[in-house]
Amino acid sequence: MIPAPRYGEASLADLSSSVLASLGVPGQVDVLGLPELPRACVLLIDGMGWELLREHPEDAPFLSSLAGRPLTAGFPATTVTSLSSLATGLPPGAHGMLGTLVSIPGEGRLLNCLRWDDGRTDPNAFQARETVYARAEAAGVASSYLASGAYANTGFNQAITRGSRYVPADSMGQLVARAEEVLRESERAHVTVYHSDLDTTGHMFGSGSKAWRHQLRFVDLLAERVAEVLPAGTALYVTADHGMSNPSDKVDADVRTELREGVSLLGGEPRARHVYAEPGAAADVLACWSEVLDGRAWIMTREQAIEEGCFGGVDPAMLPRIGDVIAVPYGDLAVIAGREHPIEALMVGMHGSLVPEEQLVPLLEMTR
Repeated sequence: MIPAPRYGEASLADLSSSVLASLGVPGQVDVLGLPELPRACVLLIDGMGWELLREHPEDAPFLSSLAGRPLTAGFPATTVTSLSSLATGLPPGAHGMLGTLVSIPGEGRLLNCLRWDDGRTDPNAFQARETVYARAEAAGVASSYLASGAYANTGFNQAITRGSRYVPADSMGQLVARAEEVLRESERAHVTVYHSDLDTTGHMFGSGSKAWRHQLRFVDLLAERVAEVLPAGTALYVTADHGMSNPSDKVDADVRTELREGVSLLGGEPRARHVYAEPGAAADVLACWSEVLDGRAWIMTREQAIEEGCFGGVDPAMLPRIGDVIAVPYGDLAVIAGREHPIEALMVGMHGSLVPEEQLVPLLEMTR
């Protein structure tokens, strides 16, 4: 049985709706039972999985001291999908940001949702659902999103942060200072603080590596400093978008040419592949991928993945964005495409799967 994310009970999408409900925004449901306060700060540390945090408490003494519980990221467990779930309060099947590389229906090509580098796809149309930031603003709650200025005008950020005031902050010190400013300037505030360096370090050197552990120490200090500057009546929620693992067995779909037979596009990421079949070839693609990856990955049709609850409730308009075949490694395996996506293939740390190491993220809480 596939370990589906806990949509509607304990997922990242539920964190956003619960935070809004705790701030008094009408129409939101607090399924996580958060305290009612006038201000909330969500500190999102990219790549800080629940399992990894529990394995390294000595490198994160402040974070480890906070009351916490795990949430499920959603599928795939990757930045594009998780940040979109946080931004909308909806499961992936509803907002349609279904992975890093997703097919654009009717165009026969992939969109890199993280880089948004095609210049042709309107972010507001591709991710058209209302954001939690817009909902907060409409209810009189000042909404701010703090992250590197390098992300400010990207298509991905336009898709997920509209409705908020984007506040650029390019260092940890700036993040703390600007978080204090925006929290104190409004009586009711919803502030999201995003930091990505831990994820980058994990991709380059591996999760749990010496470099990653040193970076976790800096992240722990960031969280402690943010906590120190919170004004009275503020809740702090520290979470992440996914965990990470370090698969050593890499099957290259550009070398194992049988994995390309009948395939028009290979999307997703190495730990969660959307395999888009040529017309009439879906059954053969399913059989081939099932045989090659037998015992190392869950292989499902689109319909099976939906039935298993991988994406939550699926908007019919999003169906063509889901691969005809979904391949989700659960062991020491990554399905790369060395020629087509060489940088991705070189990564040490990866994520996307439904396994706990990648799927579980922390929800750490404190109040002032």
